[in-house]
Amino acid sequence: MGYLISETTKEEREKIVSYSLGHIEANCDGCMSGLAEMYQDYIDGKKELRDINMEFNARYIKGDDMPGRESCDYFRY
Repeated sequence: MGYLISETTKEEREKIVSYSLGHIEANCDGCMSGLAEMYQDYIDGKKELRDINMEFNARYIKGDDMPGRESCDYFRY
């Protein structure tokens, strides 16, 4: 099974995101909901995972806020 939008159904993409987020150690309030929202465009078939991750990394490097990050020390080093 692939991960590209063209290779998956919406239900498969939901499972991929759910499974992936279930294996992230994010023990503080707000972290998981922000990450889940971040991948909604992938689930809806609008953006590939690679594009979403690249956008996130660009914001993180620039220091821009992402929804859910403000209450999470996981992203503050």
